[in-house]
Amino acid sequence: MRFTLLPGLYAVARLEPGAAIPAWSDRGAFVTVTRTAEELSIVIEETNVPDDVRAERGWRCLKLEGPIPFDTIGVAAQFTGALAAAGVSVFVVSTFDTDYVLVKEDALPRALEALA
Repeated sequence: MRFTLLPGLYAVARLEPGAAIPAWSDRGAFVTVTRTAEELSIVIEETNVPDDVRAERGWRCLKLEGPIPFDTIGVAAQFTGALAAAGVSVFVVSTFDTDYVLVKEDALPRALEALA
């Protein structure tokens, strides 16, 4: 399985479910916005998140080589399974073409070793 480490640090921001999508969420090479009945989550480079916004900061982003066909089975499970076995917590985002796996910066060396 091949992947690329995206540059920079990322944050996972949480806003109220009815909040408008903020202007600051439209910056950077990788941004994802997800609304559910319980929350509005935004994954974005952490420098774009205002200090007064609730966010979990300090994530690094691994991009799996894609596109990954929809009928492919077990890609995310295999990737995250190796990280779980190494004791690395993850935050996973899937798009039409591929998957992104975020790991905390302090766990990145352990994650890279597990994936080698």
